Amino acid sequence: MEKSDAEEGEEIRVIVRDRYGKIAREGDCFEEKGSCCRPAGGGGAESLSEVLGYSAEELKQLPEGADLGLGCGAPLLAAKIEKGMTVLDLGSGAGIDVFLAARLVGEAGFAIGVDMTPEMVVRARKSARDNGIKNAEFRLGEIEHLPVADSSVDLVISNCVVNLSPEKEKVFAEAYRVLRPGGQMVLSDIVARYAFPDKIRGDIDLYCGCMAGAQTAHALEAMMQKAGFEGGRIDPREKVRRAIDSWAPCEEISDRIYSALISAKKPDKSL
Repeated sequence: MEKSDAEEGEEIRVIVRDRYGKIAREGDCFEEKGSCCRPAGGGGAESLSEVLGYSAEELKQLPEGADLGLGCGAPLLAAKIEKGMTVLDLGSGAGIDVFLAARLVGEAGFAIGVDMTPEMVVRARKSARDNGIKNAEFRLGEIEHLPVADSSVDLVISNCVVNLSPEKEKVFAEAYRVLRPGGQMVLSDIVARYAFPDKIRGDIDLYCGCMAGAQTAHALEAMMQKAGFEGGRIDPREKVRRAIDSWAPCEEISDRIYSALISAKKPDKSL
């Protein structure tokens, strides 16, 4: 009997959750610990993060273990972030972007991370507690069903996570729901240059590695528009090319994908 889309989606979620749970337990994934891991040329997570756009100064400010090297860019670089804002990170992992956002919004602001992997949430909460970070919170949940109130955040960010969702339209709809009117969404993610053949799309190792689940720019733009966003942009980040080449198992894959900053705005209908 053929599996339904819902059954296939849940199967993908379970596999992704298990793989990233293992990374959370074992630390960064720059040793041979599984097919979702990314070699960084011997430099480790911090070395890769500098390639992706984080400054050495930012990385030094992070709690130990918050950077597992799982991103494909630095979404806060393109975000208009101000003191007092509430920022939500979709798929927050060990907390790198939540902790950076918490510093930027100051004591009057707040940063929330949502992740479906219990081990990641436990790890991030411990980092916040051990480092006395009061304006950051980590919630267990799926990014397709956010445990966040309507119109309660100013900025939604994400770093190489939306491609892992089997229900991406729901992710954009949820991001739209939780944003305040006039709020901004900035995602760093992997984009497909063109549609993948079934052989690649069905490879669960490539899916967990943030490759096979990537969508084309056209598909992503359509999803954002359907959710209600306006001013959608997809800006390739060629500087990240070297990092992507190091993850992909062969040129057949690396030539088909690129890292991009995906941004859009929830319209403020009161204006």
